[in-house]
Amino acid sequence: MNKNIKLAVAGAVLAMSASAANAGIIIPAGEWTLDVNGNVNAYANFSKYDHQATVVGGLAGGKDKAGEDTTQGINTGLLPAWLGFTGTTRQNDTDVSFTISMQPNVSDNGSTGDGKTPLFRQSFITFGDKSWGSVKLGKDIGIFASDAILNDMTLLGVGANANNSGVSTTLGGIGTGYIYAAWKGQIAYTTPNFNGFQATVGITNPNQGLDRAIATLDGSTGVQGAHLYQDRFGMEGKASYSFAQDGFSGKIWVGGASYKVKQTAQSASVAATDIYEYTADVADIGANLNAGNAGLTAYYYKGEGVGTTLMFGNGYSTSKGKRDSDGGYLQATYVLPTKTKAGLAYGRSNLDAASGETGGTLVDSNERMTAGLYHPLTKHLNLVAEFNDIESRAHNGDKNRHKTGSLGAILFF
Repeated sequence: MNKNIKLAVAGAVLAMSASAANAGIIIPAGEWTLDVNGNVNAYANFSKYDHQATVVGGLAGGKDKAGEDTTQGINTGLLPAWLGFTGTTRQNDTDVSFTISMQPNVSDNGSTGDGKTPLFRQSFITFGDKSWGSVKLGKDIGIFASDAILNDMTLLGVGANANNSGVSTTLGGIGTGYIYAAWKGQIAYTTPNFNGFQATVGITNPNQGLDRAIATLDGSTGVQGAHLYQDRFGMEGKASYSFAQDGFSGKIWVGGASYKVKQTAQSASVAATDIYEYTADVADIGANLNAGNAGLTAYYYKGEGVGTTLMFGNGYSTSKGKRDSDGGYLQATYVLPTKTKAGLAYGRSNLDAASGETGGTLVDSNERMTAGLYHPLTKHLNLVAEFNDIESRAHNGDKNRHKTGSLGAILFF
């Protein structure tokens, strides 16, 4: 099975039966072995909204313009529908592989139902050997915060879902406990596994979310200067220790990221004096522990200039000051005698105002409570029921809050 899907299933292990991670269609092809893998999922969501405030960067939805406070929708969950192809071979004492995947989702409320173009989140090659490690080149999930999302139980469900508007995927715990790892062009090296210890370091595309088109700096209509150049690659890394003994297993990890950011206000016309350049840094720590049928996950991050929800989202003020942010989540799960995994999670992401900034309608915190049931109906098919309570507060005290009940299923192959 594709590495990231396998990590998603085994890492979050929400209790779907462990057999779900053994799926995948294996096809021998000469010197190569082709693995065709993926998932299909869909959820009916029922939401109720309590307020109608403006919270910039808030994830909780509000009532619509007519004052209506309930809505329904059918949506792909946090994990997109997936079709992946991985080919592996060993040549000249080197393990070589490629992965290409696409993510066609069910989430489209357009009149034709055809408006959601499939996402393409993976296209990379790897080569290496267990004696010296491996190298990855291409587009894959980011290194920093990847363990936070892969251990989130809502990965196989819905999590935060503001308005059922047909977005490609829901948010899960993104923005309510961790920053989105995203899918990034990267060159990364992973060490061999030293009795459970392993580390990954890499450079990433520095324009992730920053390559905004702006007016030329000299005011002309030409294309020179239409995009801001970033001065260096992003740098991301993580280290982890995994262990298992006498029915007790777990993983502890630390990570970090650093970017040199050249940013502007989101405006069609920007003068050179309005461009703001700064260094954004963030670090995290997390642990996942399992004993018998019980599991516990704890995670925390703290950053400067990285913003909240998406990397660099609202990371600096209009007065060119960096905003500090932090957050984390706690999650407890237990497998019932019926094989159903029950889970309860609480997550929160905070964004401070910059020095000298009042904050106003800027989001101060996004908060989430999730209760979920995840039942393996068959070897590959899992039924999911979730309840999510999301609240967003602004620095001026305004808030939005919504509650969503979700019912659906996810099938791995």
